[in-house]
Amino acid sequence: MLCAAILTLLGGCLKQVDKTSYEYAAIRRGSLEKTVSSSGKLQPVSTVDVLAQMNGKIELINVDYNDTITKGQILAELNTDMLQLQREQQEASVRKARATLELQQMNYNNQLVLAEKDLISEYELKTSKTNLDAQAAELSAAESSLKVIETEINQYAYITSPIDGIVLEKNISVGQNVVEGSSSNASSIFVLAEDLTEMQIEAGVDELDIASIYKGQLVRFNLEAMPGKSYSGTVDTIHLMPSVVDNVVSYTVIINVENIDGALLPGMTCEVEFIVEQRENVLLAPNAALRYEPTSLTPEEIAERVFLAGLEGLSAEEKNAAIEQRKNMMNAASQSNNSSYVVSGGFLMPPMRMGGPGRNRNQGNAGTSNAAEIRSLWFMNVTGNLEVMLVEAGISDGSFTEIITDKEIDGTMVINRERIL
Repeated sequence: MLCAAILTLLGGCLKQVDKTSYEYAAIRRGSLEKTVSSSGKLQPVSTVDVLAQMNGKIELINVDYNDTITKGQILAELNTDMLQLQREQQEASVRKARATLELQQMNYNNQLVLAEKDLISEYELKTSKTNLDAQAAELSAAESSLKVIETEINQYAYITSPIDGIVLEKNISVGQNVVEGSSSNASSIFVLAEDLTEMQIEAGVDELDIASIYKGQLVRFNLEAMPGKSYSGTVDTIHLMPSVVDNVVSYTVIINVENIDGALLPGMTCEVEFIVEQRENVLLAPNAALRYEPTSLTPEEIAERVFLAGLEGLSAEEKNAAIEQRKNMMNAASQSNNSSYVVSGGFLMPPMRMGGPGRNRNQGNAGTSNAAEIRSLWFMNVTGNLEVMLVEAGISDGSFTEIITDKEIDGTMVINRERIL
């Protein structure tokens, strides 16, 4: 008897302990955004690599990192000592060729007089003319070689800026040898940016999200280097050639960004959010509440209550027809071991956890159409019993979901989760 009493007492205690406590959340009005997240790096819109136009040794560097430059400004100078010697040698070659040409001209003039008197043959005259032409060509070649050397001294030895802009990189030092730009061993001497007041972000977007991205789309981004600050931009270009890394396909999206104050620097890492859809003054429910199902009810009981909630708003005749239809479907389903059905707008269909029938709503932007889904929200009615209502779920930001309903449910406390005490 004592044991039985103890067991009875323990059983009562266990019943008291096994009590469900609910955590509630209020349906409220607010703003909501649906976004696509990505990451990328800030880059100048346009950069120019400056290479040397001839081989040589750096003698003077006139600019440094971050210097503002103008088109034609001398950035660096090459040593021209050897070129100066070559110019002197070539000037001597030009003088020699010119003197030889003058002598050959005199010889030809004499031959021409003799030929008029038939004192020399036509062959001798022709030979003299050929020698004159050859010497003229040699003088022209010598003068051209001199012009090349002078161009190298007066132009190529001075490395100038092809644009107005700013120096991003300086890859040389005084005394270093550089290689002419057309050589396979050539490398960039300077990297110049045309304008840092306009920059761009190169962001990689997953193939599952790329359909939501379109030209002109508003973008919000944050910088790891500047926590707490938010910046905006717009989508400029979507590169059609995908990038595949570890079987993950992504597309490069170029985002235009203004940098009037110069706070944004090339190479900064950005966390990017593409604004796909926005809602203002809409009903919001926590996503946890839309996922909740009471553990105190069996799946069949849950399906029954969801079905009855779906009959709200129907006439008595429509309700009776829906109930009769459900009975017939339940009988048919019992033969296939599947007796769980839900209802939407009076129509029966198999249960859907994350989707359902709804109306299409297009917000006017490319890639922003969204089909509303039928979802359930559980709450305690005035008698303290569990009750469910069906609503349409719109866009979600991952934490809250837009609720679409004709009912006045603003402020309604719905069950977010439950705890067993």
